[in-house]
Amino acid sequence: MIDSTGIKVEGEGEWHARKHGGLKRRVWSKIHLGIDEETLEIRAVEITGSHIGDAPVLPDLLSQIPADEEIGSVTADGAYDTRKCHDAFADRGAHAVIAPCKNAKPWKMITAEAVARNEALRASKNLGRAIWRR
Repeated sequence: MIDSTGIKVEGEGEWHARKHGGLKRRVWSKIHLGIDEETLEIRAVEITGSHIGDAPVLPDLLSQIPADEEIGSVTADGAYDTRKCHDAFADRGAHAVIAPCKNAKPWKMITAEAVARNEALRASKNLGRAIWRR
Protein backbone atom coordinates (compact mmCIF):
# COMPACT_ATOMS: atom_id res chain seq x y z
CA MET A 1 0.00 0.00 0.00
CA ILE A 2 1.26 3.47 -0.82
CA ASP A 3 -0.08 6.82 0.37
CA SER A 4 0.92 10.08 1.99
CA THR A 5 -0.27 12.40 4.72
CA GLY A 6 0.54 15.91 5.88
CA ILE A 7 2.45 16.73 9.06
CA LYS A 8 2.50 20.17 10.65
CA VAL A 9 6.13 20.86 11.48
CA GLU A 10 6.10 24.52 12.49
CA GLY A 11 3.60 27.11 13.63
CA GLU A 12 1.20 27.81 16.45
CA GLY A 13 -0.80 24.92 17.83
CA GLU A 14 -4.47 24.75 16.87
CA TRP A 15 -5.69 25.66 20.37
CA HIS A 16 -3.18 28.51 20.78
CA ALA A 17 -4.07 29.99 17.40
CA ARG A 18 -7.81 29.91 18.22
CA LYS A 19 -7.36 31.30 21.72
CA HIS A 20 -4.79 34.03 21.02
CA GLY A 21 -5.19 34.61 17.29
CA GLY A 22 -1.67 33.46 16.47
CA LEU A 23 -0.13 33.75 13.07
CA LYS A 24 -1.90 31.81 10.35
CA ARG A 25 1.43 30.77 8.85
CA ARG A 26 2.11 27.11 9.33
CA VAL A 27 4.65 24.88 7.63
CA TRP A 28 3.56 21.45 6.47
CA SER A 29 5.53 18.49 5.22
CA LYS A 30 4.31 15.30 3.62
CA ILE A 31 5.32 11.82 4.59
CA HIS A 32 4.97 9.23 1.83
CA LEU A 33 4.81 5.62 3.00
CA GLY A 34 4.99 2.22 1.37
CA ILE A 35 3.62 -0.45 3.71
CA ASP A 36 3.57 -4.23 3.33
CA GLU A 37 -0.13 -5.04 3.49
CA GLU A 38 0.39 -8.44 5.12
CA THR A 39 2.95 -7.59 7.81
CA LEU A 40 2.14 -3.85 8.16
CA GLU A 41 5.90 -3.24 8.02
CA ILE A 42 6.95 0.14 6.64
CA ARG A 43 9.05 -0.74 3.59
CA ALA A 44 9.61 2.72 2.10
CA VAL A 45 9.43 6.30 3.37
CA GLU A 46 10.07 9.74 1.89
CA ILE A 47 9.51 13.14 3.47
CA THR A 48 8.88 16.08 1.15
CA GLY A 49 7.50 19.58 1.23
CA SER A 50 3.74 19.94 0.98
CA HIS A 51 4.07 21.25 -2.57
CA ILE A 52 5.30 17.86 -3.88
CA GLY A 53 2.60 15.55 -5.24
CA ASP A 54 2.33 11.85 -4.56
CA ALA A 55 3.07 10.50 -8.05
CA PRO A 56 6.54 12.09 -8.48
CA VAL A 57 7.75 10.42 -5.26
CA LEU A 58 6.76 6.91 -6.37
CA PRO A 59 10.07 5.97 -8.07
CA ASP A 60 11.97 6.88 -4.87
CA LEU A 61 9.61 4.73 -2.79
CA LEU A 62 9.92 1.73 -5.11
CA SER A 63 13.71 2.04 -5.24
CA GLN A 64 13.84 1.47 -1.47
CA ILE A 65 12.51 -2.05 -1.95
CA PRO A 66 15.31 -4.33 -3.21
CA ALA A 67 14.96 -5.15 -6.92
CA ASP A 68 15.16 -8.90 -6.22
CA GLU A 69 12.10 -8.76 -3.94
CA GLU A 70 8.80 -9.44 -5.64
CA ILE A 71 6.01 -6.89 -5.32
CA GLY A 72 2.75 -8.71 -6.03
CA SER A 73 0.39 -5.76 -6.10
CA VAL A 74 0.29 -2.13 -5.08
CA THR A 75 -2.83 -0.47 -3.68
CA ALA A 76 -3.00 3.30 -3.99
CA ASP A 77 -5.46 6.15 -4.41
CA GLY A 78 -6.20 8.22 -7.51
CA ALA A 79 -3.14 10.43 -6.98
CA TYR A 80 -1.09 7.56 -8.43
CA ASP A 81 -3.34 7.13 -11.50
CA THR A 82 -0.70 8.31 -13.97
CA ARG A 83 1.01 6.57 -16.86
CA LYS A 84 4.40 6.92 -15.16
CA CYS A 85 3.12 5.28 -11.98
CA HIS A 86 1.46 2.41 -13.85
CA ASP A 87 4.68 1.92 -15.85
CA ALA A 88 6.77 1.95 -12.67
CA PHE A 89 4.56 -0.74 -11.12
CA ALA A 90 4.73 -2.82 -14.30
CA ASP A 91 8.54 -2.50 -14.38
CA ARG A 92 8.59 -4.12 -10.93
CA GLY A 93 6.10 -6.82 -12.03
CA ALA A 94 3.44 -5.48 -9.67
CA HIS A 95 -0.29 -5.44 -10.37
CA ALA A 96 -1.65 -1.92 -9.77
CA VAL A 97 -4.87 -1.58 -7.75
CA ILE A 98 -5.52 2.13 -8.17
CA ALA A 99 -8.81 3.97 -8.05
CA PRO A 100 -9.05 6.08 -11.21
CA CYS A 101 -9.16 9.86 -10.70
CA LYS A 102 -12.62 11.44 -10.62
CA ASN A 103 -12.07 13.07 -14.01
CA ALA A 104 -10.24 10.08 -15.55
CA LYS A 105 -10.49 9.42 -19.27
CA PRO A 106 -9.67 6.10 -20.97
CA TRP A 107 -6.09 5.71 -22.19
CA LYS A 108 -5.66 5.12 -25.91
CA MET A 109 -2.42 3.17 -25.56
CA ILE A 110 -2.64 -0.60 -26.00
CA THR A 111 -0.52 -1.97 -23.18
CA ALA A 112 -1.41 -4.40 -20.42
CA GLU A 113 -1.36 -1.54 -17.88
CA ALA A 114 -3.64 0.64 -20.03
CA VAL A 115 -6.11 -2.20 -20.61
CA ALA A 116 -6.30 -3.00 -16.87
CA ARG A 117 -6.65 0.68 -15.97
CA ASN A 118 -9.39 1.22 -18.57
CA GLU A 119 -11.26 -1.81 -17.18
CA ALA A 120 -11.05 -0.32 -13.68
CA LEU A 121 -12.30 3.00 -15.05
CA ARG A 122 -15.22 1.26 -16.79
CA ALA A 123 -16.09 -0.66 -13.62
CA SER A 124 -16.05 2.48 -11.45
CA LYS A 125 -18.29 4.31 -13.94
CA ASN A 126 -20.76 1.39 -14.06
CA LEU A 127 -20.70 0.44 -10.37
CA GLY A 128 -19.84 3.80 -8.77
CA ARG A 129 -16.76 5.04 -6.97
CA ALA A 130 -17.88 3.38 -3.72
CA ILE A 131 -16.26 0.12 -4.86
CA TRP A 132 -12.85 1.68 -4.15
CA ARG A 133 -13.69 2.56 -0.54
CA ARG A 134 -13.80 -1.02 0.72
